[in-house]
Amino acid sequence: MTHGPLALGLVGCGRLAEAGYVPTLAAVAAEVDLRLVAVADPDAARRERLAGLAGDAGVGAVAAFRDAAALLDGADVDGVILASPATAHVADAERAGAAGVATLVEKPPAPDATGAAALAALTPPPFVGFNRRFDAGARAVRRAVPAGGPVELRLEISYRRRSWGAHAVHDDALLDLGPHLVDWARWLSAREVVEVVCTELTGDRAALDLVLSGDGDGDDRGPGRATVRAATDRPHAELVELRDGAGDLLARHRLGGLASAVRGRLGGRGADALVTSLAGQIVAFAAAVRGEAPPELGTAADGHAAMTVIDAARTSAADGGRPVPVPRPVEA
Repeated sequence: MTHGPLALGLVGCGRLAEAGYVPTLAAVAAEVDLRLVAVADPDAARRERLAGLAGDAGVGAVAAFRDAAALLDGADVDGVILASPATAHVADAERAGAAGVATLVEKPPAPDATGAAALAALTPPPFVGFNRRFDAGARAVRRAVPAGGPVELRLEISYRRRSWGAHAVHDDALLDLGPHLVDWARWLSAREVVEVVCTELTGDRAALDLVLSGDGDGDDRGPGRATVRAATDRPHAELVELRDGAGDLLARHRLGGLASAVRGRLGGRGADALVTSLAGQIVAFAAAVRGEAPPELGTAADGHAAMTVIDAARTSAADGGRPVPVPRPVEA
């Protein structure tokens, strides 16, 4: 168990690091007694820029390294956040685990289910950054899920990719937003995805219909369904909607949309939703580094479950939208 201030490293100095992790770490540093001490990125200009942004945000002096291996060799860290391209996650998480450093892997955890399974097989396995579990509105919807009977979920996330300005990663909509949406379906409903139909799949759009089920061992939660929509060519908006088996609305959470955009232009935007959800995730990760087990933090098994559904969705799309069964996920 780690006591005292936590030292964190951040691998990947792209837009998520700039707009999300640096301001979040600055905001929660005092609350959870942690500090960002090192960043890494193969692009020298980006890593130096991020180190400068961290200093301007009041985080303190931050060392800059070319990659995760150099950071782990050159900085004394208790935990590391991998906000790098998914193709690097397995190797970097393995290095961190071998060094005794707790790891949080950003989504997507890997490019596909095979890579996600490799992450889940590491000892110790990393955590996975499903930060939307820490959105207050989504948590309120989860509390409204009935203990028994069928449920229906409508889950949507959209944003304009070009306005985000990612430096190096340009995943399609399914890989970009799909893991969050699938994790929402599993986490909100406390059910597994057992079948998927992909009704639309392009670079900027993905539409899935999911069949949900309990564990089958005396589970009285009943079946469920989730309609999932992802878009990377529309204004930012998020929707979580819960209905019972009769179609009656039980809870709804909206974020973004046209009204929010207008308020933002008029100066009434309020707290940044990304920073707010990342703050909850960082607090939970800090607890995990200290040896606690925060229940809402995504696990590598959750990441594998999400990517198994993503792979099944691609199979469905390639076969004209036929229903594809989803294998049971690995145990956490």
